[in-house]
Amino acid sequence: MAENILEKIIENKKKKIDLLKKSVSLEILKLKINENKSFINFKQTIENNESKNKISIIAEIKKASPSAGIIVENYNPVNIAEIYYKNKITCLSVLTEEDFFLGNLLHISKIKQAVRLPILCKDFFIDKFQVYLAKSYGADAILIILAGVSDEVANILYEEATKLNMSVIVEVHNVEEAKRALKFNEALIGINNRNLKTLKTEINTTYDIHNVLEKHSGPLISESGIKNKDELLEIKNKTNIKTFLIGESLLKNLEKNSIFSVL
Repeated sequence: MAENILEKIIENKKKKIDLLKKSVSLEILKLKINENKSFINFKQTIENNESKNKISIIAEIKKASPSAGIIVENYNPVNIAEIYYKNKITCLSVLTEEDFFLGNLLHISKIKQAVRLPILCKDFFIDKFQVYLAKSYGADAILIILAGVSDEVANILYEEATKLNMSVIVEVHNVEEAKRALKFNEALIGINNRNLKTLKTEINTTYDIHNVLEKHSGPLISESGIKNKDELLEIKNKTNIKTFLIGESLLKNLEKNSIFSVL
């Protein structure tokens, strides 16, 4: 039986949060949030594009992943953000999980100093403390992975993020999770083509799930496994999804200066 990578990451995350709570108080995080003036409305940026029938690209910044290993050897998240910015991408997704993706929350605040773009803190959220932590570093949006949390935890994360005026992407990768996601009225819903338990990618996941989500009021996102412009446009034509979260295929083309542009 395949190892459940998601479970492994979340078990590790629980230990890290417990340690972090002993060294940083919620009150300090709230003070940092009040002092930070860099916030941008992530969801509204995408909705503005949708209202003009424009495609939105959420470009991912990450050094490594459990499925791909090291993706960018000489990793400089600020440089990558600047390249994306020049290529007119809509938003950034910054991987901040430290042990499996080699990320860091500090990357968000450094990027925010360099470019003015909305940033999703891409991590494994299981505790409301993390929502305050992400915002204190300048994140504009958080991710709730329904495969990794109960409905109760998902509700708490969503409510805390909403209180903090953060956007939320609720991520699903099967029909059952898609049905669970529909109650999060103000969220964006991301369909992850990668199964986080096995790490296999299947673009058909978007096709299989999108019809369950068609009545959702917020934007839908197709995430992971999109390799080129043709694949992206095919998804758009078949589903009317206009927002795409893309990581590895953009990151691997950075040095070739061949980021595919559809904006």
